[in-house]
Amino acid sequence: MPYTTAATLGFDDQLQARGGRPVRHHRRAGDGAVATLVVLVVDDSALMRRAIKEMLADAGGFEVHTARDGLDALEQLGRVRPDVITLDVNMPQMDGLSCLGKIMANQPTPVVMVSSLTEKNALVTLEALELGAVDYVAKPGGTVSLNLDEVATDLVQKVRTAAGARLSRTRGLSALMKTRTVAPPPTQRRAAARAGIVDLVLIGASTGGPGLLWDLLPQLPASLAAPVVVALHIPASFTAGMARRLGETCQMPVHEVNRVMTLRPGHIYLARGSADVVVARRLDGLIVKSVPSDTEHRWHPSVDRLVASARAHVEPQRLVCALLTGMGDDGAAEMSAVHAGGGRTVAESEETAVVWGMPGELARRGGASAVLPAHRIARQLAEWAC
Repeated sequence: MPYTTAATLGFDDQLQARGGRPVRHHRRAGDGAVATLVVLVVDDSALMRRAIKEMLADAGGFEVHTARDGLDALEQLGRVRPDVITLDVNMPQMDGLSCLGKIMANQPTPVVMVSSLTEKNALVTLEALELGAVDYVAKPGGTVSLNLDEVATDLVQKVRTAAGARLSRTRGLSALMKTRTVAPPPTQRRAAARAGIVDLVLIGASTGGPGLLWDLLPQLPASLAAPVVVALHIPASFTAGMARRLGETCQMPVHEVNRVMTLRPGHIYLARGSADVVVARRLDGLIVKSVPSDTEHRWHPSVDRLVASARAHVEPQRLVCALLTGMGDDGAAEMSAVHAGGGRTVAESEETAVVWGMPGELARRGGASAVLPAHRIARQLAEWAC
């Protein structure tokens, strides 16, 4: 069946095409049905609640309710039945993380975290993304900010996107309740193969990516015959903590790419946030390095730029690529080129993607060797790269 591009669909049709949550409609006199998203803004700061409410009101198409903390939010949840929740991290009575866990357990609703990106808050926000939050918006200038207009466009876009996100009731619960399996120390891990027909595994993700990577990467075996490089659209304050957390559960060592690093089989390299990551070749083999973000690309770390740099140094037949959940089309063009050159590519399927933007575009271009649900991707990558 041919794929339909998002450009041909209205906003409400796009939500239905992605299997997103239904939104409410209010009819205006002499006008057609207008999609109105119901948003619950949760923040202990009256200033922040008012600022976010005004941003959404100015954008149009939103019915906004507010809550002063996590307990207030939970009390309103059944009555308001929001399409999307914006949730602060630091609040009295009940903080954002505790509130998120209860939301995902009792009434799964798309959540966009709103937080200042201090090191401490970045770790909490990262955990929120693992628990099932769809996305985050960074407060500029600290916890209480008078400069929220700097992020107004970002906030409105992410709230609209979150409304159509697919939620997994079990992901948040399992992340909250399970005892995380600690990976064996490096000396006990099986040695990776020294050579193989695959030189690199490249993974790209955006919205919904942290939670998916938390599930996917620990499934990759230490015997993987190639290094894995991951480009995930997150800020720099997230990636060091994420690499450490992943290293506790993955069968392979996990590194943040914060300098020039030699690529080694059986290792995972997470691109530093807010910058780009590129592959290059030296006399002793392939390297990966973090470089300043390129204005030619909209999202960072850029998946397209990563894959393009790999194609410049590695034959497409020796590349394996995966494009996971995320809005936009980053990675689709370059991974399609890999596929056209004989490389193997997998796109996450619409049935599991939080947002079927990036992988959907790869599928529409005919650039995917396989289109698979999230729980089957790690096994496919292992089959291709072991």
